[in-house]
Amino acid sequence: FLSLVAEVCCGLFMILILSRFWLLAVLYLLWLYLDWGTPCTGGRRSQWVRSWTVWKYFREYFPIHLIKTSDLSPDHNYLLGFHPHGVLVAGAFGNFCTGPSFKNLFPGLTPYLHIMPIWFGCPFFREYIMSAGMVSASKESVSYVLNNEKGGHASVIVIGGAEESLNAHPGSLTLNILKRKGFIKMALKHGAHLVPVFSFGENELFKQVANPKGSWLRTVQEKMQKIMGFALPLFHARGVFQYSFGLIPYRQPIHTVVGSPIPVKRNLNPTTEEIEQLHALYLQKLRKLFEEHKRNYGIPEHKSLIFE
Repeated sequence: FLSLVAEVCCGLFMILILSRFWLLAVLYLLWLYLDWGTPCTGGRRSQWVRSWTVWKYFREYFPIHLIKTSDLSPDHNYLLGFHPHGVLVAGAFGNFCTGPSFKNLFPGLTPYLHIMPIWFGCPFFREYIMSAGMVSASKESVSYVLNNEKGGHASVIVIGGAEESLNAHPGSLTLNILKRKGFIKMALKHGAHLVPVFSFGENELFKQVANPKGSWLRTVQEKMQKIMGFALPLFHARGVFQYSFGLIPYRQPIHTVVGSPIPVKRNLNPTTEEIEQLHALYLQKLRKLFEEHKRNYGIPEHKSLIFE
């Protein structure tokens, strides 16, 4: 989805360069150079863009819901680990970039959705995603958000990253998290409280071509992901007037459940053992969150999360 919109924006920019309005393209490139660091310093959100009516229809299409399980005091900063990635990351976008749900449930907190830095190099598209509240997933960017001394900031990170989108099959509960410990180190360095978030229904929006690990397709996808920085899942869903084939996501409810915070004491130089201990605690809390809510959202009793 992001790739498609980015390609359109890049196409428009090329048309601008080749047209009689090439001077505007040159001026924009100058602006891009001067504004290059903004995605790493909190971005440039626009409440007007975040409140567009189209986002209301986007949320109601599935529909998308945000569920609160515990209060989050605005006196602290938080690092929210979002799971799973899915193909569209609809729950993260619908709940943390648009609409009033997060603000109403967690007053005093400002969410920042961190995405891959590569997207902020795309002309015009970068302005759009920043206006929606997205910022870079670089260490510099996360540190900027979590370094707010007054508290009230919430970094939202899709922990599994692009690699996890290759596991986004209906019914899949596999999370790429065992080797992902950078977010734990960031939480420790800034004393940001950790909050596990699980989005039920995220993997049900599309059907993906079978790509088990070890298959030629998965091998190619993983190599392309390492080269380009983002994955290329081969997916399909429904069409506009029929339900058998197309790229429009299925209408499947998404329930994004925000768990209870794990208090984290600031530690500028955490040891490997301290990182491992907090990571293990996070996995434990994430699994508990899933188990406590899975019955409410159609997950069979015998199904459990698989950590890779």
